[in-house]
Amino acid sequence: EANDAGFAKELASLGHLYVNDAFGAAHRAHASTEGIAHHVGDAVAGYLMSKELKYLQEALADPSRPFVAILGGAKVLDKIEVIENLLDKVDSLLIGGGMAYTFLKAQGKEIGQSLFDAETMETAGGLIEKAKAKGVDLQLPTDCVVVQKLETGAESRVVTSDAIPADWEGVDIGPATAAEFSRRVAEAGTVIWNGPLGVFEIDDFAMGTDAVAEALERATWESGAVSIIGGGDTAAAVDRAGAAKRMTHMSTGGGASLECLGGRILPGVEALDDKE
Repeated sequence: EANDAGFAKELASLGHLYVNDAFGAAHRAHASTEGIAHHVGDAVAGYLMSKELKYLQEALADPSRPFVAILGGAKVLDKIEVIENLLDKVDSLLIGGGMAYTFLKAQGKEIGQSLFDAETMETAGGLIEKAKAKGVDLQLPTDCVVVQKLETGAESRVVTSDAIPADWEGVDIGPATAAEFSRRVAEAGTVIWNGPLGVFEIDDFAMGTDAVAEALERATWESGAVSIIGGGDTAAAVDRAGAAKRMTHMSTGGGASLECLGGRILPGVEALDDKE
């Protein structure tokens, strides 16, 4: 992890050719992903690495439209760079998951005990305004599933996103939001998805993520949409919904795909001879 030059040379001494096929680690400048490439005769990308970069770069550079991005997960901070980059490229941006509540709070809505990041609330409000200025259709949940206890079998309610009780927390997008997100996905030419839309690990709170995954599966299979699923939790959620096999591309790297979408150069790719 320290990318020690001496250790990188030791690794390089074991062979003449280095092939990096670990896209999921390409965003990390480690001795085995970046350092070694400087001490071998040839350092090139493997087929999986090439495929990952092809889909992500083509989606950003020349997408079939409408181009829709779905972003979820817990923290706004993890997605700020991605949102900034995508606002210049997408037609619609659908935001769910725990991060959505900071955006709702930025609009002055009561979010109860839902996940909230005070440090990024101002940024979230600014991103909403930027989306308006750029003509991007930014969609936040209009309803959500709320609970008092985050556990299997807990009592839940569906409420509008401006009426979350003070001692309840949002754990999933509601049915109206799921239907609206699914409608936009059904009309899309390209969809990039990074981050689940609820606490999908608990079946009771996976309905929103499942509904959108099924809509994207249909759009891919029946309408020829290009569907690109960020790795990590997103891939796990789509697989859990039984929709993984029909997606155009299931990325193997959550963090790496996120940094790609944010416009960052991946050190494990930059170090390769065939990086172009």
